[in-house]
Amino acid sequence: MNTFMVTIKYFLVIMAELSALFIVISALVALVFMYVSTDKLKSWMEGKGIWGNIMAVLFGAVTPFCACSTVPITLGLLEAGVPFGTVISFVIASPLMDPLVFTLLVAFMGWKVAMAFFILTSAAAVIFGLILDKTGGPDQVKRVRIKGGWQMGGNEIPAAFADKLKFSLTKAWWDYKAVFLYMIVGVAIGAAIYGYLPEGLLTRFAGPDNPFAVIVAALIGLPLYIRVESAIPIGIALIEKGVSIGAVIALIISGAGIAIPELAMFASIFKRKTIISFIVIVFITAIGSGILINMLV
Repeated sequence: MNTFMVTIKYFLVIMAELSALFIVISALVALVFMYVSTDKLKSWMEGKGIWGNIMAVLFGAVTPFCACSTVPITLGLLEAGVPFGTVISFVIASPLMDPLVFTLLVAFMGWKVAMAFFILTSAAAVIFGLILDKTGGPDQVKRVRIKGGWQMGGNEIPAAFADKLKFSLTKAWWDYKAVFLYMIVGVAIGAAIYGYLPEGLLTRFAGPDNPFAVIVAALIGLPLYIRVESAIPIGIALIEKGVSIGAVIALIISGAGIAIPELAMFASIFKRKTIISFIVIVFITAIGSGILINMLV
């Protein structure tokens, strides 16, 4: 009964947090995009070749949002006409990179680990964004979610700030209703994992005696919903128990880069192929980064 109550509490808290974040961020994105022309935004993030993806990674690095908070921004970028591959680079980079994360990594794991973490995640975001863009990824966007641009009900964008704000909040509410059922399903699954996942599982299977510790850590991190900032202190405790730094980094990347509620909401924007590709991308990034960091440290 105690575990059940913990699970219910987690569900209610996360659902409330995600709902508030989604509506607020959606409204802010809509408001900003009404002042920034879509042509200017596209010129910033399109670039030529790889530069658009690099700009998306830099944009993700300065937006300190968790995985689920990137969903409304992703929707806004797609509506603004930003290329698919560039958007994917942002989606990969945003939940993993921000100045606070770098500071925490330097403080607790050293500058070598911090630099390796950012270089590897940045490279993965750019490379996989380019690959998905060239392999039919743009066709995986559900056009029903982005058609119509910044018009609602045939009305043009209003001129006064108060009307713009009302417009933004209304659009945010419409977007929220579109992903609400997906959000409930995702948060419910995440809450069940949170409440019933056995304690000590990571230290048991990803300890120093397991040559596949990095892979195990990445697998365990996949269904979790954690922020990098909260995962780093957990990682320090695991390192003290004998878990390698590489395994901890793999856990952080897979746990923070993929969230079940995020995937559920992305299902309202992208088709199945892109969702599966995104999971595989983050998993590969987590394992590759963990193995390389173990070799460097």
